[in-house]
Amino acid sequence: MKTQDTLTLELSAGLTLRQLLDDLEKGNLQARTLLEACWANSNEKDDSQAQVYTARFEQAASAEAEAADTLRRAGVPVGELAGLPIALKALFDVAGKVSHAGSRWRSEPAIEDACIVTRLRRAGAVITGHTNMTEFAYSGLGLNPHFGTPDNPLAPGRIPGGSSSGSAVAVAQGMAAAAIGTDTGGSVRIPAAFCGLVGFKPSQRRIPRDGTFALSDSLDSIGPIARSVACCARLDAVLSGRTYRSLAAYDLRGRRFVVPETYMLEDLDDTVAQAFDRSLRQLRAAGAVIVEAPVPVLGALPELMEGGGFTAAESYFLHREWLAEHAGSYDPRVRTRIEKGANISAADYLELCRRRQARMCEMDAWLQGYDGLLAPTVPIVPPRMQELESDEGYTRLNLRVLRNPTVANLLDLCAITLPSHAEGELPSGIMLVGRNGLDDTLLRQAQAMEDALRHPC
Repeated sequence: MKTQDTLTLELSAGLTLRQLLDDLEKGNLQARTLLEACWANSNEKDDSQAQVYTARFEQAASAEAEAADTLRRAGVPVGELAGLPIALKALFDVAGKVSHAGSRWRSEPAIEDACIVTRLRRAGAVITGHTNMTEFAYSGLGLNPHFGTPDNPLAPGRIPGGSSSGSAVAVAQGMAAAAIGTDTGGSVRIPAAFCGLVGFKPSQRRIPRDGTFALSDSLDSIGPIARSVACCARLDAVLSGRTYRSLAAYDLRGRRFVVPETYMLEDLDDTVAQAFDRSLRQLRAAGAVIVEAPVPVLGALPELMEGGGFTAAESYFLHREWLAEHAGSYDPRVRTRIEKGANISAADYLELCRRRQARMCEMDAWLQGYDGLLAPTVPIVPPRMQELESDEGYTRLNLRVLRNPTVANLLDLCAITLPSHAEGELPSGIMLVGRNGLDDTLLRQAQAMEDALRHPC
């Protein structure tokens, strides 16, 4: 039987959900011991001044873990995630808990669970708590002046990425086996890439968002952050209400993937560029055909973000009355971005919707000529904390960090990030983007790429 001390180390080192489930099913591990190992890592590594968990659901989680152990001992069939400790970004409703969404003024407890929380619980997951995030999910950097900003576990002194900052750090630090975040412009994929993890952004309609605090109704998606593609696929099946099946093998030989010649490859950090080139060589060695080509639609995307775009317009619609009462309690950098939405007229917004729909159709037609698109997840390595002290530095780096991942949100594509850095390098990710609705194919492709990157020919 595995002990808590053994597990605290193994969780930090990177046990997958399959490995944990195997041990639980064979009786080598108890769910209660697994949860206690997560708490031990949290007690050791969480910082009260820069929290990873903003709330731990200790009583409920202990009961869920005990229930999983009791059912297994009795030989009763259990759910597909039974006993696995899963963390939630602090914008998912959990009955009786405050979904503060990174703010200090929201204090009303939720009446019922979000849809995805219901599905996780039905599958037997142990919900460990709410994790830190950028206030109202409005930034890709992960800074939070109210709860502090968690340090990057792979690169101390650098940001963890956001907005799902605490979710990624919790997984990387062994405080949870996996976590669920939201992705409006890269908020799952950015922190996953910066923390050396896998992050999956599905096609938007794949996972229902009931009970989730919105940033942008047009762009928000829900997705997992975990140790492997298979982990993300297992979680995605539960979140999307599908039956989980192991990912079928995918042969990369002869498959054609496109790398954009411009936009997503512009102004790359040297470390990121080297890691991306190395990853492409490894994928070519596995038989993938990788071509560089202009992607006409990408040049038109900045027009969809003018004046703050969908995020500013839709977040202002949601916050406009709260701002009148609580403006002084907002992170000023977040409030400023939300308030830009006041300048977007109804005519401007409808024109934005029309243009986006046209670009989505253009991109879908163009992508039919390829099996997927590859790009660096983020064009830079995680910035140092002090680089974001000035508003100018914050704005410049936020735009740069969001540029590549936002492509998938604006065009409603599915996308996943895989670690691409070598040992000793600052963390970076390679992103695979697929057509809307082809999420299952994307996950199979990603697993094949993950194997090629981990075990190069």
